[in-house]
Amino acid sequence: MTVIKEIEDFDLDQICRSGQCFRMERRSDGAYALTAFGKYLEAEQRGAEVAFSCTEEEFESVWRAYFDLDADYGSVKRAIDPADAYLQAAARLGGGIRILRQELWEMIVTFIISQRNNIPRIRKCVAAICREFGEKGTDFRGRPYDRFPSSEALASASEEALRGCGLGYRAPYIRKTAQMVCSGQADLKGLSVMAYPQARQELLKLCGVGEKVADCISLFALHYIEAFPVDTHIQDMLKRYPKGFPFERYAGFAGILQQYAFYYELYGTEEQGDGGDKRNSVVLQSRKIRQDPDLKGRAGAHGDTD
Repeated sequence: MTVIKEIEDFDLDQICRSGQCFRMERRSDGAYALTAFGKYLEAEQRGAEVAFSCTEEEFESVWRAYFDLDADYGSVKRAIDPADAYLQAAARLGGGIRILRQELWEMIVTFIISQRNNIPRIRKCVAAICREFGEKGTDFRGRPYDRFPSSEALASASEEALRGCGLGYRAPYIRKTAQMVCSGQADLKGLSVMAYPQARQELLKLCGVGEKVADCISLFALHYIEAFPVDTHIQDMLKRYPKGFPFERYAGFAGILQQYAFYYELYGTEEQGDGGDKRNSVVLQSRKIRQDPDLKGRAGAHGDTD
């Protein structure tokens, strides 16, 4: 039960560490495991060849869209201004990232959790609520796994139980938002048919969702790739553009460039002495991150500030 595909502009490791998904992890054997839409998947990559642990039918109905495989990310990279050394370097480092089409409810909860947080801790919190409140599934090896909890499960959870999952001050936000969804006060189905500005305004009505979190949800769940979340890492990036970031040039796909820049700010900006080759620095820093778990622990997340 394995599907093998040749995929350009695709890197499982970069996607895993890009700060947009928190239920994907690299295993000791080099394969990646993830749970999405209630399903469990393992994937392994050798160059452009990627093996997925699913049937062809499941791949076509779930994972092709999830990994955004019908989009031409090569054309996005070719559209970057050749004179923009920063974005060119960022696209070289993180050019295997894809904007995942993730489940809306999961992204709402995940990015509320992400506020003032870092990637390892977000992963831990998400794993805890899945373990405590999610339904159980069985993978293709017959082993159990935890599905993401429904809005009903989180709406009925006590604040104390949610805090027990490490959510801290975010616990009442998540409980209240879940209750808004269950009562119909928040219409998640309606969001998918709205234009980005309308959807963003509706997301801002949810408890615990500010502007940056709304943009993260818009980008990583609703797939509005014009959304451009701005956190501390992206604030640092924008300082490189004293005349302003050229949003007009990249209208309609700036969110993809935001991911390249975010990844670069996390993993590719090691300082160089005079005469240092920035491109070599990028490659070396990426390799160091892969090998050093302590460096991974210092990585921030898209929602690390309000």
